[in-house]
Amino acid sequence: MPFHAVRTRFLGNIATPVLTASPIEAVKDFWGGELPVFESTDAVNALVGALVHGLWNRLTRHQDRGAPFRLVRIDTAPTRDGLARIARVRREELDGFIDGLFGKEKSLDLPERAHRAVHALYEMRALLEGTRAVAVDPTKPAAAADIAGTIRRIRSLTRIAEHEMHEAVLACKRARARLLAALPVEKPVLH
Repeated sequence: MPFHAVRTRFLGNIATPVLTASPIEAVKDFWGGELPVFESTDAVNALVGALVHGLWNRLTRHQDRGAPFRLVRIDTAPTRDGLARIARVRREELDGFIDGLFGKEKSLDLPERAHRAVHALYEMRALLEGTRAVAVDPTKPAAAADIAGTIRRIRSLTRIAEHEMHEAVLACKRARARLLAALPVEKPVLH
């Protein structure tokens, strides 16, 4: 999985209303649900340190209104290959966010604002995949000016996607806080 998709998958998993979600489980999912075999404890610690203590913890700051998440910036030439690349990377980022948000769940009870954001992201994902498919099809006409214009529109779409992802993260954070506040707490038994 490319790093840009790992980032958004983690962000979706940080935002998810699924209370059993955890960074270690998210890391395991990269290898089909189990961590790979390591040669040493130091190797395990290096992986956990980089992904959980590093990347995951840095991404948690995007749960604050004043710290919106940004997708990777891509400089690309106005060519078919450049257009296909930027459309593919953006699609993979959106896929990662949705995969992280839903995890193993087929459906989620999302807050209304997060639901609208996910719907918008699905529409953007379809548009990006369609754009990528046309860009790699040599039978489709593609003037340089049209390609450059489409790349500009994808950059505009990027800002919208970032906004929708941030709104989903914020809405899910508020929903989790309300859910956790409503959970009953039992008095511990003292021995």
